[in-house]
Amino acid sequence: MTIQLTPSAARRIETQLASRGKGLGLRLGVRKSGCSGYAYVLDYADEVKPGEEVFEQHGAKLVINPEHLPVLAGLTLDFQKQGLNEAFKFLNPNVKGECGCGESFTV
Repeated sequence: MTIQLTPSAARRIETQLASRGKGLGLRLGVRKSGCSGYAYVLDYADEVKPGEEVFEQHGAKLVINPEHLPVLAGLTLDFQKQGLNEAFKFLNPNVKGECGCGESFTV
């Protein structure tokens, strides 16, 4: 099971951690939410809790609780800038549908 980081996402993670002044990476998870079922959750990871998985690429780390791995398996995290907008993009092969606003998804 693998989670991928694009070079752009890794640079953004490192930039955010440098701006914050601490942290070892980002924690990625999902929560039940929205009209479609799940929403992604990103937070700073200052430590790795027992049992968590760490995925490292291009010098950046994603920390993931193993209970979220079935929904996130095969995901690629990207960071994209489009005009004035910039955001992390979740390229998840498990997603079967998304709500109209793009806030939540089904697997």
